[in-house]
Amino acid sequence: MKSMAGAMQEASVTYARDDDPELVGDALPFLLKTVEGLLVQRPNDAGLLLTACQGFTSYAQAYVAVPADYREAKDLEGAREERQRASRLFLRGRKYGLRALELSYPGISKSLENDPDRALAKTKKKDVPLLFWTGAAWGGAINMSKTDMDLVADLGVANALLQRANALDPRWNRGAVHEVLIALEAARSGGNGGSIEAARKHFNTAVELSQGKKVGPYVTLAESVSIKEQNLAEFRQLLNSALAVNLDASPDDRLANVMGQRRARWLLAHTGDFFIDYDEGQDP
Repeated sequence: MKSMAGAMQEASVTYARDDDPELVGDALPFLLKTVEGLLVQRPNDAGLLLTACQGFTSYAQAYVAVPADYREAKDLEGAREERQRASRLFLRGRKYGLRALELSYPGISKSLENDPDRALAKTKKKDVPLLFWTGAAWGGAINMSKTDMDLVADLGVANALLQRANALDPRWNRGAVHEVLIALEAARSGGNGGSIEAARKHFNTAVELSQGKKVGPYVTLAESVSIKEQNLAEFRQLLNSALAVNLDASPDDRLANVMGQRRARWLLAHTGDFFIDYDEGQDP
């Protein structure tokens, strides 16, 4: 059982290096259910809990939330249902993340509700992956359920988890935390504690730490900031930069980059949906 648990934790590396999103998407549900089965036998296995948190969060985003956007134009109700499903999967990932945090910091789940910064002050650098994935899961659920005011009220908790991860190890996973903070700062701008300036700083840091080998920062800034500011020229420039990333330059990011470039192409093809004054006759 312990050996199998270790193998499940290593599987994410193999998946991340794949270049076939459909193959990975078909395999992930079996992996996730296997991990859940192992957790029945090993409920306090911190590694398995992290794997479950990361796995459900990644699957919810890549294979449920993003396809809902693609579906919306032709099937509004179907897209709504997919976003509800994505929210449930994000919350399942959050559940496993909080369970793992509770192993080292009993009572932290309740403390996060009252004073997240104080609750997280005791966390250490070794906790960064867990802080990141729990925060990402929480933020993803909020993004999928913007009419659920109880959940939206937790945005500060999701932000605190990610900010703490960034404070403990700002270089972790070649800028992964900064990439998520681009979108979070933009979402919280306008009086909610975030700012576009901070989002742009996180973008610059993410590109620097990844040496420009990750598609994600370019697509994230285009979606969260360029559209918000109706900056069409920047939107196009960022997405073209994303499409120029060499998929073989960073093998560990291959799957994410393949999917990110698909997103970039879709955004460019639907430019008119995002920009008020867009003229289809304009030169690309």
